[in-house]
Amino acid sequence: MSDEEKAGQDLRIRLVDVGVELLAREGVGALSLREIARRAGVSHGAPRRHFPTHLELLSAIARRGFTDLAGRVAAARGDRTAPPREQIAELGRVYLEFALDNAGMYELMFRHDLLASGHLGLRDTSLPLFGVLVELVGRVRPDADARAVTAALWANLHGIAQLWSWGSLQLATDTDDFVPLLRTALDAHLGSEPGR
Repeated sequence: MSDEEKAGQDLRIRLVDVGVELLAREGVGALSLREIARRAGVSHGAPRRHFPTHLELLSAIARRGFTDLAGRVAAARGDRTAPPREQIAELGRVYLEFALDNAGMYELMFRHDLLASGHLGLRDTSLPLFGVLVELVGRVRPDADARAVTAALWANLHGIAQLWSWGSLQLATDTDDFVPLLRTALDAHLGSEPGR
């Protein structure tokens, strides 16, 4: 790799790093090309050499979130010997913690325009995570359409994450612990846990 190519690659990485930091501090609304360039210490036109459109830069930032979430999912699954329902419960907990600890990133990752655009293969990055759940749900609920059950469960988790981040669920349930809600969602979609 030439020095010019390396410098270009370094700038591309720096722009995404700055975008990730800006997103964590100020939210999705702060992610303009101009502001990212300013904070990266380059001209406002520099990002366009690496990210011709704003969507491409946002997709690169969102990809970082999916990579982080995938790493957490892999760590949570460990050696994959736990019963499927336990793995689903752990993945649900990890998903909710990720969403609540990274609200801006979470919002960006699931923006329809980014996923639909196909930039950087975001769908290809997110679908394997969904596939992990489909496989596990299929083992717990062999009687049902695993994709449909997984989609409903995911929508439920997404709703819990969103309402929790707004403070609505804490107010409605008078609790500061989302685990009972997670357990209830799992029971609703997977059936009651044996022995409980």
